[in-house]
Amino acid sequence: MIYVDADACPVKAEAERVATRHRLTLFVVSNGGLRPSQNPLVENIIVPDGPDVADMWIADRAKAGDVVITGDIPLAAKCVEAGARVIKHNGEILDARNIGQVLATRDLMQDLRSADPFRQGGGRPFSKADRSRFLDGLERVVRFAKSDAEKGTAP
Repeated sequence: MIYVDADACPVKAEAERVATRHRLTLFVVSNGGLRPSQNPLVENIIVPDGPDVADMWIADRAKAGDVVITGDIPLAAKCVEAGARVIKHNGEILDARNIGQVLATRDLMQDLRSADPFRQGGGRPFSKADRSRFLDGLERVVRFAKSDAEKGTAP
């Protein structure tokens, strides 16, 4: 299965294509406002409004053999701990080897932003290269996750 943290996710269509090619169920989890897919492999999950409700829904279900697409680092950490494979929208793969460093960097940047209320900037825009890296990375992650599911092992 593939879980998409869908609020503000720029790669939902790409995830659907890969899920369809591999005949995997794709859960598109959001607080609503998304156009439902007609694809029978896609399940649109609408969760109640509230902080991190979609994240909790995904974290409660993700396990070894699953893939999670998210830019939310705390959610990624929970999913990695549960044995799921995690990929960010830009194609960066998060796993047991790098999630601690990514989480620490996120916390540091959050502290720096809160210390300087005039600090501007939200990162660089999402590019065609990011989309291409995502597709390549998702294809690899799905193959590894399928192998995990067959073996019954976590990454």
